[in-house]
Amino acid sequence: MIIDTLQNASRYLSVHPLVAKAFSFITETDLPNAADGKSDVTDGLKAIFSKASGKTAAASVAKFECHNQNIDIQLCIDGVETFGWKPREKCVLPNGSYNADKDVQLYFDTPDTFFQLTNGQFVIFFPEDVHAPMIGEGEIKKLVIKIKI
Repeated sequence: MIIDTLQNASRYLSVHPLVAKAFSFITETDLPNAADGKSDVTDGLKAIFSKASGKTAAASVAKFECHNQNIDIQLCIDGVETFGWKPREKCVLPNGSYNADKDVQLYFDTPDTFFQLTNGQFVIFFPEDVHAPMIGEGEIKKLVIKIKI
């Protein structure tokens, strides 16, 4: 997992070949005015804009998730978003089987730690990062970029 601000995004371009395209998309987009929805940025790169009310920690942790086929870049555009996190190697209670169509594995485990993002901060989740997003109060506008691996 990586947590940082957009001004330091160039430090992470070597993480995956599509990370540079992901951050170019972010810098070239009018983030505050982007409409909710999904779009394909390029082959292997999908952008999902959303604006929704934050959830309770219990509601988010009920869908404690990770992905096998994608890296997530989750960017807070407006609001304060709290995430729960735990390394996948420490998760021992699967909540069902891996869903290949949605690229999601859920767990009954609970996070080891919680952290917050505010405007212009991002987190990069790898397949080994189990996470519970959208914890907070009030509206949260965010962008999730899915990078196919």
